[in-house]
Amino acid sequence: MSDPVEAARVARRRRLDANWLLLVPALALLTVVLLVPLVQSFIRSISTPSWGFDNYVKLFTDGVTLTVLGRTATTALVVTIVAFLLGYPYAYFMTRVGDRTRAILLVVVLIPFWTSVMARNFAWLVILQRGGPVQTALSWIGLGDVQLVGSQIGVTIAMSQVLLPFMVLPLFSSLSAIDRRLLLAARGLGSRPIVAFWKVYWPLSRGGVVAGLILVFTLSLGFYVTPALLGSPQQSLIAQLLAQRTTQLLDFAGAGALGMVVLVVTLLLVAWANRVGGTISAIGVVATSGSGGRR
Repeated sequence: MSDPVEAARVARRRRLDANWLLLVPALALLTVVLLVPLVQSFIRSISTPSWGFDNYVKLFTDGVTLTVLGRTATTALVVTIVAFLLGYPYAYFMTRVGDRTRAILLVVVLIPFWTSVMARNFAWLVILQRGGPVQTALSWIGLGDVQLVGSQIGVTIAMSQVLLPFMVLPLFSSLSAIDRRLLLAARGLGSRPIVAFWKVYWPLSRGGVVAGLILVFTLSLGFYVTPALLGSPQQSLIAQLLAQRTTQLLDFAGAGALGMVVLVVTLLLVAWANRVGGTISAIGVVATSGSGGRR
């Protein structure tokens, strides 16, 4: 007679092996629509016009490409900082209010996901255009000559608003899981509020902060619609340069090399974020939103 424990272990292993079959459709779809094009793009980047890494060398010796790369990194950094400065207080406030107010604030965050990207960007085009409400308000304080449409300032403002939910959701997921009694304990031990926040609350929220920062930064690197509508060809970013190389210059090898570099940078940032402790996921907000008000 066989050992019941061993039989149960074998049955459990078989169930796990069968569960892996559930991944086959998703993996097949990812292979067809993502991995195969990536492999083709990489092969083209090292085989055209001849085998080698000449296209990658040109990226770091071409002054125009380096300028665009630097401008994109700078814009992404500024957008990330602005989103963090706006998103952290908002997410913190969401953890301090009641369930009904929290639900309203959560809906406000989710509304951009229910709105067309083109509609949002055209709305910013109307708001920031010359003679628009922002330009009129600036003219009251003597800054009416500031040009927003066709400048990096306008692109940064619009991108910060479009990407703000991607900062708020991971932050709220992280902050709502923090037990506020730890702050009360620190206050009871004689710590000042700012010290209690910095020594207790901030370290516990660092995972969500890293997740939001990396998520917004990586999305900013490949953003296309907002810079294309609100920016200018003279202030183009990486996504616009990729579109120009593929649609106008037909330089598919150079575009593939540039895309591979951006992909590698993104993967390194995500790997670093996961190593630090951040989880690049905003889905956890659903699981934790109901528990924040019970602490």
